[in-house]
Amino acid sequence: MNWRAIVVGTVALGIALAGPADAQKKRLAMGCTATASSHFAYCVGQAKAINSVVPDVDVTVVETGATVDNLKRMLKGTVDYGLMTSDQAYLAHRGEAIWKDTPFPDVRNLWFYTVSAIYISVREETGIKSVEDLTGKKFSPGFRGAATEKMTEATLTHLGIKADWVRGGASDLVDAIKDKRIVGYAKAADGFRLDASMMDIAATNPIRVLPFSDDQVKKVKEKFPYYPWLRVPAGSVKGMGEFWAQGVVVGFAAPKSLPNDVAYKLVKAVMEDKEHQKAAFKGLAEDMVKVTLELSLSPLHAGAIKYYREKGLRIPDHLVPAEAR
Repeated sequence: MNWRAIVVGTVALGIALAGPADAQKKRLAMGCTATASSHFAYCVGQAKAINSVVPDVDVTVVETGATVDNLKRMLKGTVDYGLMTSDQAYLAHRGEAIWKDTPFPDVRNLWFYTVSAIYISVREETGIKSVEDLTGKKFSPGFRGAATEKMTEATLTHLGIKADWVRGGASDLVDAIKDKRIVGYAKAADGFRLDASMMDIAATNPIRVLPFSDDQVKKVKEKFPYYPWLRVPAGSVKGMGEFWAQGVVVGFAAPKSLPNDVAYKLVKAVMEDKEHQKAAFKGLAEDMVKVTLELSLSPLHAGAIKYYREKGLRIPDHLVPAEAR
């Protein structure tokens, strides 16, 4: 399905039908990811959920380079809120790693909607059977600007695996794998299911997913304690039993400057109108509130906290910023 065409068409239709009431709406630009990702479909479903139940808000989906790109855009004020992963929001908030020179202490989490595995996949015909075999091979650590790119490169480098890194956007990398110019890439799955771009590749080029060993997981955890690891259930990938993969806790964040009432309405709409989201993204967490409160590493937005408290939920102290106390 051409999600880009749907979004562009929807925006164009909205402009054509705009009337006096529309002028009163709070228009929000949502930073998402590449259209080739299953997570872009989630963004579209989320926008539909919000726009259908919040009459004074109009959300437009913006295709971006995903997490790191979105955080940079929020920092510059070119998107109002955006998709991100728990680890990069944490690092940006603290001004660590790639955020050392451009910290984002005012980033605030809104909600998390899925815990997805990151699959390191390669074309089967390459004969590559382990992550160690990637040394010297042309391999992409992930779409340019995505959290996956930073996490995978840091992880493999720490393990002494020196791949010939290839950078690129979604469509470029998918084409490069199909054309056999690179051996494979790292990509966040749709929960534990193969992502849309992986399925696209696999349709003509059988792929193999590479697992990590217990020792490798232990070594990476010691260096990067904020990187999630998942035990992928047997059968999630055809022909594979249980195995270790890195994971991403994916959600949305906004600057603390996003008005509290707007943040509250966004969170309320997402938590109480899930049909659009479920239809768009099969990996949607059954209990997004639980995922949000248990797996957030950095503070929540004050507007989000208002919603969760109204539901009688206790917010962990480390997730409550000064402005919400």
